[in-house]
Amino acid sequence: MFNKIKLFYRDQQFFPGFLGLLINPFYFARLQLGKAMISMSPEMSGSLLDVGCGAMPYRKIFNVKSYVGLDIDTTIARKRAIADDFYDGKIFPYANQAFDCVLCNQVLEHVFNPDEFLGEIKRVLKPKGKLLLTVPFVWDEHEQPYDYARYSSFGLHALLENNGFTITRHKKLGADATILFQLINVYLYKIIRPWPKFASYTFIMTVIAFNNLIGVIAGKILPDNPDFFLDHVILAEKV
Repeated sequence: MFNKIKLFYRDQQFFPGFLGLLINPFYFARLQLGKAMISMSPEMSGSLLDVGCGAMPYRKIFNVKSYVGLDIDTTIARKRAIADDFYDGKIFPYANQAFDCVLCNQVLEHVFNPDEFLGEIKRVLKPKGKLLLTVPFVWDEHEQPYDYARYSSFGLHALLENNGFTITRHKKLGADATILFQLINVYLYKIIRPWPKFASYTFIMTVIAFNNLIGVIAGKILPDNPDFFLDHVILAEKV
């Protein structure tokens, strides 16, 4: 029973439903990211490499022949024991043209050498291979001190094109009033993280949940703003 509750809670963190409004401080970011990933997942087929895979929260949505998780070799990643393979931050441990597609989810902002990193992704992709890339635009510093960059749409397009990719689809997530309430909740969540668990959970299910509910309404009645958004989701192809 406890394991089922734990799995349900984890699912609400990445694919939040109605209950996610009450328990997820990142409700709007995760809801829109999950929907975007689901909408683009049919583009991915064959062998998939998940670069910077972490806990592989989106693995279940990809219907592929093989799914390989790669993470940077750290004590935390080794302890998590989820990744299939590890690398040194420079060279992926795979042969040239080993994969049909690559997923890189919320990783690029933590890469100090983006040209080398994208070069490795291109190297292990087959000709015409697909890259599904997500990266934040407006977000707080996180996983410090390994948070190095934010990319505008123009900068991200130039970076990918200069490294041998052509962009086929680009979505801007959270480009509406929900971004304001998401950023407030991120701000509050960082403040309450040191609190005792009971106090922090109570705060999330009252104050943060209320902000989520108001944000849903605001997102429906206020106009969009395509220049102010949370995340990029890009589908690109190896040239």
